[in-house]
Amino acid sequence: MNAVKDYIKESYNELVNNVSWPSNKEVISQAIVVLFASLLLALVIFGVDKCFEKLMKVVYTLLS
Repeated sequence: MNAVKDYIKESYNELVNNVSWPSNKEVISQAIVVLFASLLLALVIFGVDKCFEKLMKVVYTLLS
C-alpha cells in the first residue's frame, strides 16, 4: 500500500513542480490553429469525395 501512496505523492509532485503548463492564451491560440486545420482538412476531403463521385458517375454512364 505504501508503494501506491508514494507513487501518487511523486506523481502529484511532478505535475505541480516540474511540468510547465501552457498559459490560457497559448492554449486558446493552439486550439484555434487545430480548429482551422481540421476545417481545412475536412474541406479537402469533401472536395476529393465530390470529384471522385463525379468521376464514378461518368465511368458508370460510359459502361452502361
